[in-house]
Amino acid sequence: MGKEDNRMSFMIVAIGLVILMLICLIRAILGPTAPDRLVAMDTTNTLVVATLVILGTAWKEVIYVDVAIVYAMLAFVSTLYISKYLEGGEE
Repeated sequence: MGKEDNRMSFMIVAIGLVILMLICLIRAILGPTAPDRLVAMDTTNTLVVATLVILGTAWKEVIYVDVAIVYAMLAFVSTLYISKYLEGGEE
């Protein structure tokens, strides 16, 4: 397998992840309850991180992995705060 074949494989995986993100966004819009929407958005965030890592590997750019790490940390913290708000807990 050459370099172009590897890059094409990574792009096919990235396109698949984008399709899964769209499905999760539809679930976030149509979800019957707020926790369902939160889980859909958390799943979308996880897919975004995976896509950034795949693209960073395909293009051999470390900056995508760095951005993915920061995005994952922010997404985790925001999911915690939103879930605490939905639960009705005190800070």
